[in-house]
Amino acid sequence: MALLYHLRNLLLLTICILMVFTGCKKADKTSQYTIGFSQCVGSDLWRRNMLDEMKMELSLHPDARFIYADADNSSKKQIEQVKQMLDEGIDLLIISPNEAQPLTGIVEQTYNKGIPVIVIDRKTSSDLYTAYVGADNYQIGKMAGEYIGSNLKGNSNIVEVMGLPGSSPAIERHRGFSDALAKFNNIHIKAQVYGDWLKDHAQKQLYQVQSDLNTADALFAHNDVMASASREVLNNLHLNHHVKVLGVDAMPGAGGGLQMVASKTIDASLVYPTGGKEAITIAFRILNKEAFAKENILQSLVIDSTNVQLMKMQWNKISSQQKDIERQQSLLKEQRQVYNSQQLILNIIIITLVLAIVFGGLAFYWLMENRKINKSLEAKNNEILLQRNQLMEMSARAEVATEAKLNFFTNISHEFRTPLTLILSPVEDMMKNEKLNIIAGKNLKLIHKNTFRLLRLVNQLIDYRKIEYDKQQINAAPNNLVDFVTDIMGSFQHHARKRNISMNLISPEKNIIVWFDANMLDKVFFNLLSNSFKFIKDNGRIQITFSQNPENVEIAIQDNGIGMEPEEAEHIFDQFYQADNGVAKGSGLGLSLSKEIISLHHGSIKVSSKKWQGTIFTITLPLGNPYNYSTGQAFKPVNTVAIDERSRIYTADLEQDEINTDTTALANPKEQSILIIEDNTDLLGYLANKLGADYEVFTADNGVQGLAEAFEKVPDLIISDVVLPGMSGKVITENLKTDIRTSHIPVILLTAQASVEQQIDGIDSMADVYMVKPFNYDQLLATVKNLIKNRVILKEHFISDVSHGKIPVSKSLDKKFLNDFAGIVEQNLANENFNVDDICKNIGISRVQLYRKVKALLGCSITDYILNRRLKKARYLLTHEGYSISEITYMVGFASPNYFSTVFKAQYNCTPSEYKRKQLYS
Repeated sequence: MALLYHLRNLLLLTICILMVFTGCKKADKTSQYTIGFSQCVGSDLWRRNMLDEMKMELSLHPDARFIYADADNSSKKQIEQVKQMLDEGIDLLIISPNEAQPLTGIVEQTYNKGIPVIVIDRKTSSDLYTAYVGADNYQIGKMAGEYIGSNLKGNSNIVEVMGLPGSSPAIERHRGFSDALAKFNNIHIKAQVYGDWLKDHAQKQLYQVQSDLNTADALFAHNDVMASASREVLNNLHLNHHVKVLGVDAMPGAGGGLQMVASKTIDASLVYPTGGKEAITIAFRILNKEAFAKENILQSLVIDSTNVQLMKMQWNKISSQQKDIERQQSLLKEQRQVYNSQQLILNIIIITLVLAIVFGGLAFYWLMENRKINKSLEAKNNEILLQRNQLMEMSARAEVATEAKLNFFTNISHEFRTPLTLILSPVEDMMKNEKLNIIAGKNLKLIHKNTFRLLRLVNQLIDYRKIEYDKQQINAAPNNLVDFVTDIMGSFQHHARKRNISMNLISPEKNIIVWFDANMLDKVFFNLLSNSFKFIKDNGRIQITFSQNPENVEIAIQDNGIGMEPEEAEHIFDQFYQADNGVAKGSGLGLSLSKEIISLHHGSIKVSSKKWQGTIFTITLPLGNPYNYSTGQAFKPVNTVAIDERSRIYTADLEQDEINTDTTALANPKEQSILIIEDNTDLLGYLANKLGADYEVFTADNGVQGLAEAFEKVPDLIISDVVLPGMSGKVITENLKTDIRTSHIPVILLTAQASVEQQIDGIDSMADVYMVKPFNYDQLLATVKNLIKNRVILKEHFISDVSHGKIPVSKSLDKKFLNDFAGIVEQNLANENFNVDDICKNIGISRVQLYRKVKALLGCSITDYILNRRLKKARYLLTHEGYSISEITYMVGFASPNYFSTVFKAQYNCTPSEYKRKQLYS
C-alpha cells in the first residue's frame, strides 16, 4: 500500500510538471461547436453565394465544425438530412426551408430538444425558432412594384412569374408587388404564373400565356433565373422590343443577376441578400451566450443600368480580400504545424526527463522495500516450516487415531453379526411353529424382516471398509455372465409374481464369458434389482438387456419406476447419498459400494433416469482377462446355493405387509380417531394395528399426504415421524398449529434424532410430545390416552364456561375461534333464519371443517349449541326483564310462541309461564 501511495504521488507530480511545460490551457470554446446547415431553396448560383458567404465568415472560426447538406428542392429529403444531423450531435442548426408547412415539424422538434435553430431566407409556420435571418420579401415585392410603376407611362399590362406555390417568399413578394401597383391606376397585372423558381418550369408556364405576353409592357419574375427564362421566351416570340424584365437576387459572378443587368439580358434586379454571413455571425452569438436579435431583416435595393458597374466593382474587391484572407490562413496553418511539431519535441524531452527522475526514485524505493520484504519472507518461511512440522506430527497422530477408529468400526460391525445370527435363527425356528404363527405370526415376520435388513446394513458397512480402506483384491475367474445374472433374477421371481411385475432378460448370446468375482459381483446385481423393486409400482416392468462388442459387454437394467430428477441422478453414486424419492430408505452405501466393485472389475456403471418414467443402470465389463495374474481359475462354476442364500438379505426387505387397522372398525366405530404419518411401512403397520384396537386409525406415508389427511379428517390426535419425504414432521406440526381448522389437535413427534438440541427444536415447532426412537409402546399408548383425556376435560370446560364468556383455552388460535364463534351466535340470536352457512361465511371455513372444529372443542353440534344459547338467554329475560313471553319468543329467534314453549319445556321441564311465576315467588 505504501508503494502504491508513493507511486501515485510521483505520477501526480509528473502530470503537474507536464501541464506547466506544455502550457496546458482551456481549448477555445468554438472548438466544441458543430453547426449544421440544410439548404434547399434558390438557384444554384444563389446557393453557392450563400455558402461562400458562410465559409468566409467561418474562416474567422477555424476550430468550428461545419456540416452542409443540399436537399435539392425536396422537403422530404431536407427533413431526413436534419434528422441525420441531429443524430450526429450538432450544437446549432441553420436551415433554409424548402416549404413552410412541411418543414415546421422538424424545426419545432429540434428547437424543443434545446438545440438553437436559425431560419434563413424563409420562415416556417411556427414561431418556435431561435432567430430568423433574411430579407423582407414583402418589401422586395413592394420595391419591384414601385420601380415598374415609376418606369411605365400610360396604361400598362404586367405579367408576374411567381416562385413555388406555398413558399413564404413567393407569397410575400406577390403581396408587396400587388400593394405597390395599387397606387398606379393605369397599371394592371395581366397574368400570373408559377415558375417554381426554375428556368424550365417558368418557360413552360409563359408559353401557356402567350396571348398575355403580346400585350405586356413589363414582366416581373421572383428571381433572376426565371427573369432570364422570361427574356428567352420574349426573344423567341419577338417581343423583346418593348417589354421590360425585372428579376430578384442580383447575385454577383458568372451567370448572376449583376452580369444579366450589365449585359442587358434583364432590365433590372433587386438585391436579395443571402444572409449567409449574418447567419454565421448570429450563430456564434447564440453559442457564446451573447446578445442577439430574433428577427434580422436584411436590406435590399434595385440594380439597373445606373449602378450595376459600381456593384460589380465592390464585389470584385470583396472577392480579392477573401482570397487574401484564405492565403493568410494557409500561412497560419503552416506556422501552426511547425509550432506543434516543435511543441511535441519539447514535450517528449520534458516527459523523458521527468520519467527518468520518477523511475530513478522508484528504483531506489523498490530496492529498500525489497530488502524489507526479503527479511519478512525469511521470518514467515521459518514460521511456515515450523507449522509444517507441527502439521506432520498432528497428521501422523490423526492417522493413528483414524486407523484405530476404523479398526473399532470393523470389529464392532463383525460383532453385530453374532447377535443378529442369534436373533435370526430362533425367530426362524419360531416361525416354523404353527401355534406360535397363529398367536404372533405377524410380529415374528416383522422381526425376521428387520433382522435381515440390519444384516444387510452390517454387510454393506464391512464391504465398504474392506474396499475403501483395505484395498481389497478380487478373486476373478471366467464364468458365464448370462447364467450368473439369470440365477440372481430367480431370487426375485417370487416377489415379481406376487406384485405382477414383468421381469425379462434379453441377450443375443446364451454364453458370454467374463472374468469376475462371483462373491462380489452378485452384490451389484442384488442391489440394483432390489432398488428396482422398491421404486416400481405393481404391474410394472423390469428388463435386463445384454449387448456385446469385441472389447466389452454391457448389461442394462431398466425399470419403469418413479425415476429421479437430474440432480438426484448426478449424486446417486456418492457415499451416503439418499435421493429424496419418498418411497424407501437405506444406508446410502449400496450404489456407492456397487460402483467400487465394478471399478475393481475394470468396468464402469452409469445411470440414466427421468422422473416418473423410469431408470436405466448400465454396467460395462471388459471381455477377456484384464487382471494379468495367474491365480484366476480356468473355469470356476458359480455356487447357485450360495447365491440363493445371500439373496435372502436383499429380498427380505421387499416383503410388503398390508396395514390392517381393525376388522371390526365398521361394526364398532370408535369414538376417537388418530392419524399416523410414517414412511417406514413396517412401523406404520405396527402402530396402526396396535392402536386400531382402541381408536379409529388413519395413515399416511409422506408429509404432503399426511397434512392433507389432517385437514380432511381432523383427527383427535396425530402421531408423526420427523424425517419424512415431501415435508418434515416439524413443518407439518407448524402448519397444523397455525391453522384454525387443526390448531386444537395434539401432535406427537417420533424420531431417531435424540440430541437435546433436536428435542428442543421439536418442542419449538409446537409439538405436544417429542418421543425418541426406539420408544416403548406402552409409554406411547399412555401418552396418547393422556392427551385425548385432557382434550375431553377441556371440552367440558368449554361447554360449561362459554356461555359466561370465560374460555380457558391454552391455544390462542382456539381461543380466537371460540370467541369469534360465540360472538357471531350472540349477535344473531334474534334472527330466526340464522343458520350454519352464515357462521361459515363469517369465520371463513367450510361447513364440514366448522362441524368438526366445534365438535372437537365443545363436544356438541352447532345446532345444539345455538338452541342452548337461545334458551339460556330466554331464561335470563324471563327472570330479569319485564318483557312478555311473545316478545321474548322473537327476541331469541323462535318462529312462534307455541314452538318456543314446547322447546323450553323439553329443556327445563316447565313452560315459560310456569318458569316466570316460580322466579317471581321464589
